[in-house]
Amino acid sequence: MKKQILTKKLTDGQMIKIPKAEKTRLIFAYSNNRAAKDEHNRERGLQRLEKRIKSGKLTKSNINNKGYNKYLKMQGDVTIEIDYEKFWKDNAWDGLKGYVTNTGLSGKLVVENYKNLWHIEKAFRMSKTDLRIRPIYHRLRHRIEAHICISFTAYSIYKELERQLHAEKSTISLRKAAELTHNIYQITYTLPDSKQTKSKFLKMDDQQAELYQIIEKNF
Repeated sequence: MKKQILTKKLTDGQMIKIPKAEKTRLIFAYSNNRAAKDEHNRERGLQRLEKRIKSGKLTKSNINNKGYNKYLKMQGDVTIEIDYEKFWKDNAWDGLKGYVTNTGLSGKLVVENYKNLWHIEKAFRMSKTDLRIRPIYHRLRHRIEAHICISFTAYSIYKELERQLHAEKSTISLRKAAELTHNIYQITYTLPDSKQTKSKFLKMDDQQAELYQIIEKNF
């Protein structure tokens, strides 16, 4: 399969499909941007290895396939050196990424849907401080579900505000928006004669006013 892939000379955005067992396909796509990134990462990994070799900190225990350690080899009994031939052969894989699927989607749609996963991954990587969600340890099922529900609701609001700020071409970041709301005050008062109760925002600065207009318009 590797030989079959490497015999193809793909251009930017091009892909090939290789049938696999159990009605699955392996879709390989090539990207110029990915190729540049792969090359950069390999060279950076090589530089780290060269630095560690010069320091004499590498031992037999480092001969494994973890990360860029795969470019190491043992010379004689005790000398560790870099296998540069293996390093340069790997540049044939720069820019290639494989996707295994059993769907009926086209190769293009498989790749596009996979790229959308970064939104989900970003959500899980989001700092808890952004939403001020403390790690709370629950024992009862309904409390666990409630905690997840509150967290998901907060995240949904967070993402919707991000979308609206982008749509309005606002320069206010999400973090700045959260800070601005800390000093927006509203007073509620009752008129003495009519006994009507009204609410009014106190004077806001330009950024607070901009944020309030976006929220009032879209939420």
